[in-house]
Amino acid sequence: MKKLLLYTACAAILISCKNQTPAIKTNIDRKSNVAIKGNWRVKSVTYPGSDYIKVVSFNLADAQCFVGSTWNFIPNNDSGDMAVSKSGCPSITSKIKWYVNKDGQFVLKFLDEKIKSKNIKEGYVLKLLEQSTNSFKLSEGVDVGGKMVDVVYLFEK
Repeated sequence: MKKLLLYTACAAILISCKNQTPAIKTNIDRKSNVAIKGNWRVKSVTYPGSDYIKVVSFNLADAQCFVGSTWNFIPNNDSGDMAVSKSGCPSITSKIKWYVNKDGQFVLKFLDEKIKSKNIKEGYVLKLLEQSTNSFKLSEGVDVGGKMVDVVYLFEK
């Protein structure tokens, strides 16, 4: 009986530790975060077959609705806001929490004013592809008909 309890306790510890993934670890890449500071606009959203298929970005709107969207990134507290206001698209504004980790992953959460950000467990992990003083690219893998497609967001100052 003691062995059964010991094995159960060990299994519970292993299972609870397994939930952490490298994509959400908080080893922040401060250099990348500081370089993203400021106001940005999405210049383009591209992916293979974009003329024929529609992709919903961030479970909010059609990916093309994000072209022209404005984003403000504040690195000292990993916060900011974004707004979509393209004609023919839903009007979206949201506070955000974000950071770039040491693995080059851009972690993003859209905030709900009724819930504290630390209690929001769902978010998005994108790859930081390129970064300069005036632009950066993020890539998100999206399932389109059973095939993974990279949606690339080009941000410019």
